Amino acid sequence: MGQYRWRSHLQWKPFRQRLTLLCYRLQVRWPNSSWWLKGLLLVFLVLLVGRSLPNLAPIRASDLVQEQMAIEFTDRNGLPLGTVLTRDQEHTMSVPLEQISPYFIHAIIAAEDQRFYQHGALDGRAIARALLEAMQARQVVSGASTITMQLARMIDPAPRDLPGKFREIWTSWRLTAGMSKDEILQAYINRLPMGGNIYGVEAAARLYFGVPAKDLNLSQATLLAAIPNDPNQLNPYNHWQALKKRQAYVLNRMIKDGYLTQSQADRAANEAVSLQPRQHGIVAAPHFLFWLASQLADHPAQVQTTLDRPLQQFVEAQVQQVIRTLAANNVQHAAALVLDNHTGEVLAYVGSPDYFADAQMGRNDGVQALRQPGSTLKPFLYQLALEKQVIRPNSILADVPTRYAIPGAQLYTPSDYSETFQGPVRVRLALANSLNVPAVRILEKVGVKVFLEHLHQLGFEHLTHPPDHYGLGLALGSGEVSLWELARAYLTMARQGQGIALTGARSPEVRTSPVASTRSSSTWALVTDMLSDRHARARAFGVESLLSLPFPAAVKTGTSSDFRDTWTVGFTTDYTVATWVGNFDGSPMQRVSGVTGAAPLWHRIMLHLHETQEPKPFSPPAGMVRRPICALSGARPTPGCPSVVLEYFPRADLDEYDRQPDPFYSVTTRPNGKSQYHLKLPAEYNEWMAMQPPLTSGDDLRIVSPRNGDFFLLEKEPAQSKTAPQRLEFRLVNPGTDPVEWRLNGKVITTQTSSSVFWVPQAGSWTLQVKSGNRSDQVQFQVQTAETRPTRRGFSFAGTGDGQ
Repeated sequence: MGQYRWRSHLQWKPFRQRLTLLCYRLQVRWPNSSWWLKGLLLVFLVLLVGRSLPNLAPIRASDLVQEQMAIEFTDRNGLPLGTVLTRDQEHTMSVPLEQISPYFIHAIIAAEDQRFYQHGALDGRAIARALLEAMQARQVVSGASTITMQLARMIDPAPRDLPGKFREIWTSWRLTAGMSKDEILQAYINRLPMGGNIYGVEAAARLYFGVPAKDLNLSQATLLAAIPNDPNQLNPYNHWQALKKRQAYVLNRMIKDGYLTQSQADRAANEAVSLQPRQHGIVAAPHFLFWLASQLADHPAQVQTTLDRPLQQFVEAQVQQVIRTLAANNVQHAAALVLDNHTGEVLAYVGSPDYFADAQMGRNDGVQALRQPGSTLKPFLYQLALEKQVIRPNSILADVPTRYAIPGAQLYTPSDYSETFQGPVRVRLALANSLNVPAVRILEKVGVKVFLEHLHQLGFEHLTHPPDHYGLGLALGSGEVSLWELARAYLTMARQGQGIALTGARSPEVRTSPVASTRSSSTWALVTDMLSDRHARARAFGVESLLSLPFPAAVKTGTSSDFRDTWTVGFTTDYTVATWVGNFDGSPMQRVSGVTGAAPLWHRIMLHLHETQEPKPFSPPAGMVRRPICALSGARPTPGCPSVVLEYFPRADLDEYDRQPDPFYSVTTRPNGKSQYHLKLPAEYNEWMAMQPPLTSGDDLRIVSPRNGDFFLLEKEPAQSKTAPQRLEFRLVNPGTDPVEWRLNGKVITTQTSSSVFWVPQAGSWTLQVKSGNRSDQVQFQVQTAETRPTRRGFSFAGTGDGQ
């Protein structure tokens, strides 16, 4: 309710002297008090002494000073962003009584306490009337609170019970003992609740009507005087008719008290009144302005922020558009944050679609709110594991059924949304496709405590529980973090491990606590390379998706349990963009994942940021070189390897690369003298092998992607989209040296010797066939658009799953 300061009286006179003095002061105030009022005072003082309440001194006007905190904000180029009237999320301004329209003063006295200048802290007549009406109606009909008593509740809220009422009365007497009537009225008027987060007549006059309180006309003044009776249900923006009805009551009271004639009241009631827009004097970025105001050490009159107002307004518009498109999926809220990688400056900050939509919880700040981050923490786990050499760039990770015994609970069995397992996968593919089981297995080797300490070092300050609280689920986002923390950590990744403090203001400069720099910039660069590899994530997202931009960008999505939160966080060499889509009340979204919820917003912002100039490419990992490896085993390729890819290696590991035998393939010699290679996976793959047909058998030609029965969810492209079409990779093993004929629903699509083909997907049921000589294989799969989700779970170009 705005900030005020109690100037405490630390040097008390002895209790008896102070009590005597106060009683004397009260006698002076009420020389004609009736016998029952004196009796009530005596009973109350006995109760007061019995409870040993310490506050016995009169309250003076100087004790209720309201600090002026209006701050004007501009963007980085001097464009106005708005004026914040207090450092918290409330609007209030304090003005002297002579700077308030007499119309309002008369209206508020008539409406709330018509005998204000004739009685003391309590109004004996009003109390007697209220008691009589209550006895006659056998229920409370009207109250007897005076303006002084209402002020007492404002400065010292108490429970609505008998002890609380005594406390309110006692505070009222203290106010009356220490302040004049005008001082009490001024303090009261400057604290009146005026709807929403607006307090005081000055703030209400400026925000509702765009005029200072001294310039209020009769119609405006009586409307404002009507609001405090029920600020929520008489808000001018939401309950205009109810407010007009209450205004009529105020006008009638003013007529009865002689302030107005009937004709004046009629003109005021019928006068057309225009309300200011809901923005309350804020042009852009209300969440950011209130957050920044709370960070200021002193009280500057003007602050130049780091925001770019045109960019801020663009992001605000995109947030609203994305929410509208997802409304049918029970999506109501979104947030976005844009950072400058070079300086750590905040360029855009959107906390919700509409700050001023109170009914939609618009004042909630999605940038600072704590939510489960889904898979967005995985890159930091992989970077730590690479730095500690728990894994290497060419490591093969087992995406197989895995179970963990949790004391006092059922077995923990991590899985992906598709409820399938990929078997042996490279580190690059496991991270890029956001596979859950490999991440949990890595965390088991790294240790939850070590990973948690790493996250703390990266600035995740709200992960305050001990490691046992999070367990292995921390790899999948079991803790709660903010979009601010995620963006800051990804900024550190974009800077290859060099931490920097975020800043929101240039003058005076405001910087948050800096994030410590970490070692091994090469591992950060390697993880960046993996997150920017569109082909590596093709299995889950497709090659051309909303995560793929026409310039280098590293990106990661996340989806919390039950689809309550979706995230997309990524960066180029110039900017880091973090987006969140979900519901502030925690209700689950429908058919929305990280790439269908938050990714469209991230995609639009990134394209806009680089509209005039593309970013530089990412630097390759220092001290590393690329070498060919077998895609299945991660070892140096042998003639039996079905597919060869390039991967980075530390230069120090090249000798090991040359010497290391293939762990999965063995070779025998046929009677004809030709070599035959055999695949033999470790025992940890046995259960996975039993769940599906053999990966390869001798020289068999076999399709490994897609697999039989796969479902893919196809994003619906805008009518005039300029992005490249999405593509699906078909892959096989053992293509041999003869050409392979590829058919889709019986139609030849290509004939080639390569082991993979890319196809622009179309909705429908498909049969993929391959044939080379007398060898052949086929699989069936389906593609559906995002508007018609398949009834069975499966894969998606858009990333449909917990862990993506």
